[in-house]
This record gives sequence, structure tokens and C-alpha cells, in this order.
Amino acid sequence: MPSEKSQYIPPPPIPTYDEATRGNSSSSRPDRPPPASPIDTRPDHETEAQSLLFSRSRQADSSRRAPNGYQAPYVESDDEGSQWTLEDDESDNGEEARVRREMEELEVEDPLDSSSARSSSSWRKRIASSLPQWKWQWRWRLPRFTVRLPRQSDAANDEDTEPSEPRRSFRWPNINSASAILLVGRLIAVFLILGFLYILFMSDLFTNMTRRIGGHMFDPEAVRQYVQSEINSETMRNTLRHFTSYAHIAGTEGDFALAMDVRNDFMNYGLEDVTVDEYYVYLNYPKPGGRAVQIMSEDGMEATWTAALEEKEVGEETAGHQTFVFHGHSKAGDVRGPLIYANYGSREDFKRLTDKGIDTKGAIALVRYYGTQGDRALKVKAAELAGFAGCIIYSDPADDGFLKGEPAPNGRYMPADGVQRGAVSLMSWVVGDVLTPGWESNEGTPRLDKEKANGLVKIPSIPLAWRDAQVLLQHIKGFGEPCPEDWQGGVPDVEWWSGNSSSPVVRLKNEQDENDRQKIWNIYGKIVGVEQNEKSIIIGNHRDAWAFGATDPNSGTAVMLEVARIFGDLLGRGWRPLRTIEFMSWDAEEYNLIGSTEFVEKNMDSLLKNGFAYINLDTAVSGQEFHAAASPMFRKVLYKVLDRVIDPNFNATLRALWDERNAELEGLGAGSDYVAFQDIVGTSSIDIRFDGAAHPYHSSYDNFDWMDHVGDPGFIYHNLLGQVLGLLILELADRPVLPFDMGNYALSLGRYLGKLWQWGEDKGVNGKYNLDPIKDAINEVEKSVSEFEKWESSWEQSVLASNGWEPVGLGQRRGDYNSRMANFETGLLDLEFPGGGIPNRTQFKHVVFGPQLWSGYDEAYFPAIRDAIEVEDWPLTQKLIDKTAKIITDAAKALLE
Repeated sequence: MPSEKSQYIPPPPIPTYDEATRGNSSSSRPDRPPPASPIDTRPDHETEAQSLLFSRSRQADSSRRAPNGYQAPYVESDDEGSQWTLEDDESDNGEEARVRREMEELEVEDPLDSSSARSSSSWRKRIASSLPQWKWQWRWRLPRFTVRLPRQSDAANDEDTEPSEPRRSFRWPNINSASAILLVGRLIAVFLILGFLYILFMSDLFTNMTRRIGGHMFDPEAVRQYVQSEINSETMRNTLRHFTSYAHIAGTEGDFALAMDVRNDFMNYGLEDVTVDEYYVYLNYPKPGGRAVQIMSEDGMEATWTAALEEKEVGEETAGHQTFVFHGHSKAGDVRGPLIYANYGSREDFKRLTDKGIDTKGAIALVRYYGTQGDRALKVKAAELAGFAGCIIYSDPADDGFLKGEPAPNGRYMPADGVQRGAVSLMSWVVGDVLTPGWESNEGTPRLDKEKANGLVKIPSIPLAWRDAQVLLQHIKGFGEPCPEDWQGGVPDVEWWSGNSSSPVVRLKNEQDENDRQKIWNIYGKIVGVEQNEKSIIIGNHRDAWAFGATDPNSGTAVMLEVARIFGDLLGRGWRPLRTIEFMSWDAEEYNLIGSTEFVEKNMDSLLKNGFAYINLDTAVSGQEFHAAASPMFRKVLYKVLDRVIDPNFNATLRALWDERNAELEGLGAGSDYVAFQDIVGTSSIDIRFDGAAHPYHSSYDNFDWMDHVGDPGFIYHNLLGQVLGLLILELADRPVLPFDMGNYALSLGRYLGKLWQWGEDKGVNGKYNLDPIKDAINEVEKSVSEFEKWESSWEQSVLASNGWEPVGLGQRRGDYNSRMANFETGLLDLEFPGGGIPNRTQFKHVVFGPQLWSGYDEAYFPAIRDAIEVEDWPLTQKLIDKTAKIITDAAKALLE
């Protein structure tokens, strides 16, 4: 312990940091008292810290002097020696102030100490040992901006220091060539990374990946079971009640209201890309009081009898006025002439009248629906060609009335006042808007003059109930010739006579509103696929109706919306199909299939390439018997679906009931929206329905009450059709290999050729031409299909060998296989330009399917050849045979290319 008497020796003065590091003693400055702290108000003798920061400078060791002068590190910068600062590096006063603060915050490392340099850079050597050992003069750093509060020391220093140059905000670093190369390289790398990220997001890769992962989370069998179990009969019943609550002819307010309902339903279900697609087309509408059928007095001055025309009001009070009785696309006019009865109004019937010497020129024809000429438009056209001035078509009890069974509203047949409305545009001649055949009908597109439109008839017509036809038939008793038995209908209290030019004069008045550019609305919604998302499975049903339309078309609307709801629910749960599913609500189908045809004409190129299949619903449920009209492609997949669906009324699968009655796929004629898809763009099509013995077709009696009590009580068959539709969609959209039946197509072509031969044999004309080229072409199809279908077996073996995983690269080949399979149908189109399609009806391109000129709704295989045979043009017949054979052969070769 030191002696208390020992002399106290004060410690040596502690130098300031500036004194310790100053490179030259000569640069020392006179002692200056430290500035007073604005915070510390103690007396000077108590502020020991002030003395520690202020003492005389001592001379630094000249051997320790830093080259070019040492600059103390700056606490606001993370980079030693950084030249990026808002302060002037030449200001000594500012430098001293920074040093004071840094002493309190940093442990400064002597840059001249070699041991320190080695330790601080050892980590750099480890990670950069393989890089070129360049000596960098500077390191890239973003400029750092410093905000300093004013201090008294700054003010004191500013008094003694005069600025030598203007202050600069920052100084650009010196850049040598190596630094420039590094900078450019880094910039390129940044742009590459940003570009790669942009491509990733813009290409929708992450969305597609999410879709794929989501789709593979679902077991396909579980999805099928879910779809079948979720079909709700009560939901469809409520939908049908709403859609039949008022009349909705195409283009009217009722039609637009239901279009918006469908749009809203699609959106609520979660469907994607919900679209309202508008077209402007020619439509006509009846005028109140603008139609009349009257028997005139002998002098023709007044009417002695006037037909009631209209049906009884059967709608509820909220339904508004039910549709007037009229023919769509009929000719306006007011004509008079003697009444002549012409049976079913076929060309043969009119020829028979002529053969009997009955003059038909200027007369009014009375014909009945159905029979040997099923198409009402062709009845009117035949009457026009026979010289008649007008045509009346009625529903006879022998074909559709009490002689067949109980009439509506309690039965399936037409009552006495029931009238079958409908269009009389020539659907087998022109489809779609009759003024824009072959191109879509937008608002500004050119149009044909109505007088030159081949799709319109040239004489007025009107539909009639048998209640009114009875009076007309009674008034021609004794005129003309007694009718043979096959001409006699079932109207009671009538003696059947043909009538002649001396028959009572009948007036037919048909005044109407006509609009060449009436707006209509198609509604679309889709679910985008995850694999072949450009390929589409399309489901369509028309929405417009002549009256309330419970059976035609809204039973189909109810089914389609229910299935769309279920698939929207699956989408919301993360499921997606391999191929895109599209739901479409067509408008103006009743007027010559306008809505669907305009869509096809607008999207022809896309559909030719990407339309895989079209499923049609129209008169979807009217009874208990399942029917399907389709391309042969659908046989295998349809049978598979029918095996899963059980009819509870018969306790049997639909397939068992199908086989029990020896049912077959029916041919596609020209009666519904599949026409444009199958016959114009070659999209394989199928129409599915549950048929009954009959329903009150196109009348006001086809309403909700009829369906609820007669058509489908309990909506059991709506439910079954919903199951069939849902399973068909899953098979077509979500099977890795498209389940088309190529083998059945090849066999069917042979059957179709046999029917063509038999048809010619019945006419006695088979010696006029040679069908062998088509026979040889079909043989080529059979060989190509046999070879083509081997790939599917090899694909299955490869997947099984990989434990259920598809080997790399095989998926792309599978997609190509699917496309070639679907394109076989497209390959059967006659797309030659000019000259492609059926002569004089070039809208129809398919060489196998399509309506014959006078066959109307009925299917007609090889329609172009049949048309040529009908007119006995043998050179044209043989030319068409050879052309058809080449097209079939080319389609067969394309399967294997």
C-alpha cells in the first residue's frame, strides 16, 4: 500500500485521436478550448471528459504516416474508404467532427497493420480462390445520403475555415476497365434475372402448375361418383319452373332476361371467361290482329267464317301474354285462293294432285304436319313450287292428337286448340342467319336482300289447330277427288276430299314485324384445362322457345345448368380437367339454328383445329327412353357411361335397357345445334335425350305443369340425363387418351355405304355410277385405324411399367395422338376453295354427314352424292364419288403421319 506521504504525480496527458493519427506534427493547430455543450451545463472543473478530448497534440511517428494521408472511417458508411457522401472530403473541420463520433462507436483497425489486413481478408480468399486475383480500385455501392444536425463545433470551425471550392453532393468513383466489365456483367445478370421472372409470370407457368397439382389431387373415380351423386332433381325442377314462367321468343325482352339469368348463374357457379356474345340477325314477329284464315263469300267481299287461330290461355297471371300463333321466317302477305287439301305436303303429294288434273296455281294449300315430309319448311317450299299462293299447316289427331292418346294438359298429345309453331326457313338449304350465309352476322356486315335469300320461302304460311282445320275440310266436301285412305286424317266429322279450283275461296293474311338486324345473345362459360387447354369439349343448349318451352328447350337448359353448377363446385375445390370444358347457351335456335351457326362461322379456324367434341341438348326430357344421335366416334364412351347410370323405375342400367330394345346410335340430321359443329367444322357431335311417345310440341301446353305432372314427374329422368351428361364430359375432358371409337367409325362407314347402295338399288340407278372408289377408301380407313390404335396399348404398357407414371416425353406424344384422333372427323370435310362443300349448299362441308336437299330433319349419309343422284346428273355423281373417296383416303393416311 503506498505511503500517504508519497508525492502525487499526475498521469501524462491523453492525446486526442486527431493528435494520435495526424501524419505531420507541423500540421498541429493552436490549442483551442472545446466548445461548450448545449446539454451538459456543469462547471468546467467538473467536466473531466472535456479534458480528455482536448490536450496538446503530440508529434506522430513519421514511419506510421498513412499514404496520401489517412481518412478516419465514417460511422454512417458501411464501406471503408467510400467516396459516396454528401460532405466535402476536403474539409478538415468536418473530418475532425466525424472522427470524434466514430471513436465512440468503432474499433478502428490500422490499415497499415499487415496482420490485421490478413485476418480481415482471409474469408475473401477462401470464397474467391478460383477467381482472378484482380486488384479492385473501388467497390460498387449505392450512394448513401447523410443528414447531419448542426453543431457548435461546425460553426466554430466555419469561422476559421474559408471554403476553397463549391460543395458537391457526391463524387463519382474512379472506374477502371476491370470495374467497368464487372459492372456491365452484373447489370446483364440483373436484366436476365428480371426477364426470366417476367417470362415466368407472363407465361402463366405458376398458374398452370397450380392447376396441374390441383387436378392430380383428385381421384378420377371419386370425381365420377361425386358428379353422379350431386345431381339434384329439385334444383332442376326449380330451374325449369323459372325458365318456363313466361314466353321468350328469340330477341325479345323475355329472352334477354333469361340470357342474363344464365350469365349470372355461370358467374355464380365460378365458371371462367363468362361472355355475352351478340349477333344481329333477321327475325320476324307476329302482329296482333295481323294474321287471319277466313272463308270468303262467293263474291269475295266478306268473310263467312274466321278461324280462332289462338290457343287458350294456359299460362299463369305472371306469365304475361303467351305467344301468338305464327311461323318464324314466314313470308308476309295477304293472299286468297281456292282451298286444296294436299295430305302431308310432300312433292309426291303435290304431283299426285297434278296427275289428277287438279289446277293448283294460285290456290291455298292445306296440309298436315309429319308424315312423308317431316320438315314444315319443305312443305311450304313444295307448295310454292307447285304454284300455290299460300300454305296452311295443321296438327291432325291421327298424327298428334286424341287418336294417339290422351291430349294435353293431362296427356302427351296435341289438344283440339293446340298449335305447333315453328320456323319455315329452309334449314337443309341454309343454316344460321338466312341473310348472311357463310359469315357471322355482326352489326355492320353485308346482307342479302330477302327476296334473293335461298333460305326463305316465297309464299305466306300459318300454323293451325285441328279445331279450325275441321271447318275448312268440311267446306271442300264434294270438290275435287275423294281422298285415298292414306290421305285421310283423323279430324272427326269430315268426309275427305281434295278440293279443286272450284273450292270455296280462303283468305290467308300474314302481316308481321320484321327486323333485319335484331340483336340476339349467346352466353358462354368455361373451365380451362391443365394439359391441352386449347382443345375444347363443348356443351350446348338453346334458350329461346316458341312459347314456354318446358320440353323444348328448357329441360335441356335445366340439365346443363345443373351440371355446370357441379363442375363449378369441383373447380372451386381445386379440380381441373385435362382439356377445356365450355358451356354455351344458344339464342335463336328456333329460327334456323342461328346462334350456334353464327358462333361456328365466327370461330371456324379455331374450331377446325381445337374443337374435339360437341354435346347437344335440346328436347332433352320428354319421356323415359334414352336416345342418342351421334358421330360413330361416341359409341364406346357412351356405352361406358350408360353402364354406370341406373334407371330406378326399371331397376336396370341404361345400357341394359338400351340393349334390350336393340338400340343403335342414330344418325345426325339437320334438326338442332349440332349441325354447324358436325357438318361445317367437323367437330364430332352427339345429341342425347330421353324421349316419350310425344309431347305438345311448340305449343303453349308445353309448360311447367305439363312436365311436372306428365312429362317427368319427380324429375327422375332429368336427374339421369344429368348423370349421363356429367360422365360424358368427364370421359371426354379428363381421360388421358381421348375415348373415341375409331374402329366403330371405320365399320360405320361401311354400313353407310351399304345404305347408299341400297337406296340407289331401290331407285334402279346403281348401274349409272361406280361406288368402288369409296369402298376402297373405306378399306384404307380400316387398315389405318387398326395400326393407329396399337399406340394406345403401347402407351398403357409404358405407364404400367413405370408404376403408373407417364415416362418423360410420352405425354407430348399422347397429346399428338389425341389430336390426330379428333382431326380424323375434320379430315372428312370438303374444304376445297373454291368448290368445296355440297354443290349449291356449300355451307355443308362433311362428305359423310349432312342433310339431303329434301330430307329435312332426317339423316342422310353421303348427302352430296344423293343430291346428284336425285337430279340424275350422272357425271356429277361420279365426280362426287371420286372426290369423296380421295377425302376419306387422305383422312386415313393422316392418322399415321
